[in-house]
Amino acid sequence: MAHVTVTLPDGSSRSVPVGTPVAEVAAGISNRLAKAALAASVDDRLVDLTYPLTADARVRLITPDSPEALQIYRHSTAHLLAAAVTSLFPGTQCGIGPATDDGFFYDFVVERPFVPEDLERIEAKMREMAKADLPFERQHWPRDEARQFFAGRGEPLKVQLIEEKTEGQPEVSCYTIKDRDTFVDFCVGPHVPSTGRLKGFRLLTTSNAYWKGDARNQPMQRVYGTAFFSEGELAAHLARIEEAKKRDHRRLGRDLGLFLFHPWAPGAAFWLAKGTRLYNDLAQYMREVLYPAGYVEVKTPLVFNKALWETSGHWGHYRENMFLVDSSDGEPMGVKAMNCPGHMLVFASEVRSYRDLPLRLHEQTALHRNEASGVLSGLTRVRQFSQDDAHCFVTEEQIASEVEALLKLVQRVYGDFGLPFTAKLSTRPEQFMGEIATWDHAEAALAEALERAGQPYTINAGDGAFYGPKIDFDITDAIGRKWQCATIQLDYQMPERFDLKYIGPDNAEHRPVVIHRAIFGSFERFIAILIEHFAGAFPLWIAPVQTVVLPIADRHLEYARTVAADLEAAGLRVEVDGRQEKIGYKIREAQLQKIPYMLVAGDREAAEGTVAVRSRSGGDLGARPVTEFVRAALDEVTTRGGTTVAGAAAAVAERA
Repeated sequence: MAHVTVTLPDGSSRSVPVGTPVAEVAAGISNRLAKAALAASVDDRLVDLTYPLTADARVRLITPDSPEALQIYRHSTAHLLAAAVTSLFPGTQCGIGPATDDGFFYDFVVERPFVPEDLERIEAKMREMAKADLPFERQHWPRDEARQFFAGRGEPLKVQLIEEKTEGQPEVSCYTIKDRDTFVDFCVGPHVPSTGRLKGFRLLTTSNAYWKGDARNQPMQRVYGTAFFSEGELAAHLARIEEAKKRDHRRLGRDLGLFLFHPWAPGAAFWLAKGTRLYNDLAQYMREVLYPAGYVEVKTPLVFNKALWETSGHWGHYRENMFLVDSSDGEPMGVKAMNCPGHMLVFASEVRSYRDLPLRLHEQTALHRNEASGVLSGLTRVRQFSQDDAHCFVTEEQIASEVEALLKLVQRVYGDFGLPFTAKLSTRPEQFMGEIATWDHAEAALAEALERAGQPYTINAGDGAFYGPKIDFDITDAIGRKWQCATIQLDYQMPERFDLKYIGPDNAEHRPVVIHRAIFGSFERFIAILIEHFAGAFPLWIAPVQTVVLPIADRHLEYARTVAADLEAAGLRVEVDGRQEKIGYKIREAQLQKIPYMLVAGDREAAEGTVAVRSRSGGDLGARPVTEFVRAALDEVTTRGGTTVAGAAAAVAERA
């Protein structure tokens, strides 16, 4: 009998008969490994444990400790969900059911929306099927047979997926749970060996959805769930979900009077007075960071002729995501979806010398993207937004030093907001433009910059943009969620498309390299992150209202306004609550509005020129002169919260 050689991760190898399933390799190593294994990697391809080995191969068993394991586990749980739904609700059409960073979902076409009681029934059915330990089996069907099978079951969406994703393939991959009658789905897998492996899962909620996220397509019901290998991890995650609900920026944004949305302007926020103040303060903060670093701010048009978008490549590859209009003379135009093409025109507007580089252009004007209505979500997915956007035009020799400077800006900004972050270097993808040697040089320059800046990073192999490698940054919020924000991208293609040139020291023309970069990302999304990170209780330096003065009675109103004027003159954002309400009510209202400091003004305070200071988090801090409070508050603003008013008061008391 012919044999094949299996090479394991530790470098050892063993010979097994041709056609041996991977599961038998695991069993040959140890019974414990065989019980723990969920799937396998064969020559870097993820496969089921039933996969037959027909040639020499590198094999790595996927166990719960493997980085890919949780995605496989969750994807399998999504299939279990679909099996339970189709069992309980005959005639249901299945859409797609992927794993996500937080769990999984599955989209269905159903006769009526699911209600909470339905989720209870579905989850109970899932547990019943899990207890039955039904096998997942991958089957290869002729493509036409698969199309006819799903068409005959009344599942046109599956037929559409097969037609789109398997064109030119003689066979398609389908998975059953137990058998075709119990559940079958068009899927490439892999999956866990059986439903008995699926234990720590919970269904969470439902929402309306559309096929492929497009409101013009079939309406669907999306069921969200999550799954973990242990009940402890599941319980901790569910606790985070409850905390996240309390921090939901959509609710807090409404309650705190920051922004609103209206169905007549889907995907575009109405910024109210406090929200506008926050937005503008963040914009100004970014200017104060960038101007000393050599950036110049520009404003480019909002609408461009299609010729610009054809030159940049967006007309051919991104047009469906843009808002298109015709000018009065019938010329096709595109509303600006990104700033980079306009910045190319700014660079090309005059002769540039190597002495002009790096040229750093910064812009904060509004951008518009025609996102599908089904994916719009609060401030995190919108159609109108602004970015702290910049494009740095550099020479090849300047890449490493410029990226190092950008990294230090990222470190400073996220440090000011108290946001821990990680970096990953995304390298050349399979589909790329340019020469491999250029890519190698660019990737080496980014790695050098990361190391010189002392920034730890991981390699995200093959995830670079098609036009160049990039560095992406994930920030972690107060409840442990990761958000992708900053990005630094090298681009050799855009300067080529716009024929950008500079005169070098040799008096010859050279092509610049463009570095696309943003730190906040979009202001809208970053504000959503800040709202949820701080649960709406912003630190003093960015709070829309930093202080509220609370007169105890009408006779104290004039003094309260005098105090407010002193605070405003010092640069603090202040309001006076002059309503004819009890002081306790006013304090509770200020607490609900999450205002950092409340200054109570009564007879004694008016007579002594003081205020009774209350902190949002520290309670009563006692009376103190207005000038002392102003000094401590300004110090807290300057140090980004490093020295609080309460801390300053404690220091004064200690010295006394």
